[in-house]
Amino acid sequence: MAEYVVEFGRDGGRVEPDGRLDAPAFHRNHEPIWAALEKHLAGLTGNVVEVGSGTGQHVVHFARHTPGLVWWPSDLNQRHVKSIEAWRVHSGLQNVRSPLRIDLTDPDWCPEMRSGQGPASLAAVFCANVIHIAPWSVAEGLFAGAGRYLRADGKLFLYGPFKRDGKHTALSNAVFDTSLREGNPDWGVRDIGDVETLAKAAGLSLIDTIEMPANNLTLVFAR
Repeated sequence: MAEYVVEFGRDGGRVEPDGRLDAPAFHRNHEPIWAALEKHLAGLTGNVVEVGSGTGQHVVHFARHTPGLVWWPSDLNQRHVKSIEAWRVHSGLQNVRSPLRIDLTDPDWCPEMRSGQGPASLAAVFCANVIHIAPWSVAEGLFAGAGRYLRADGKLFLYGPFKRDGKHTALSNAVFDTSLREGNPDWGVRDIGDVETLAKAAGLSLIDTIEMPANNLTLVFAR
């Protein structure tokens, strides 16, 4: 199970009485991330799973813009799960479900997915800022599950810092990568080529690479 570099709610951010956590990163990146997702999600219906939802702020924001999609947030950290549920209740949105506890080191993800009690035949999977702060087995499980649960026209969206052809795209990413690996040698900024290899094994291909602020990328995979 991956540990977080920062556990939301213990980094000085605001914590509401109902357990809602506020991530500063959300306020910086939710609009550009939505802009990247919107052109691929516009007009779609069905289920979307967000893996590693953190505070739950992103899933609420996305759900407001996509009334035809049902969003299923998830996390393993209990403090985050409480915050996700609190944001869901606070939003009043009918198209956000209570959080699942998805463990990406398990290619089946969670019992609800295996039993059919959770979402089936996914329109999309969204994962932000996860695979560089987790062992490589988490990336493996992410793609294995996406390959299993995405429907024929489904897409996987992967947001965060990446290397291209073994090289960092910015000095800040190189510094960040070094700090991650010094803290845990199993972590680190991943190379797009390595991620594409996982995608191919899961029956997915990289169809779009979107430049994002702060030297991040959104990678879009489809069958």
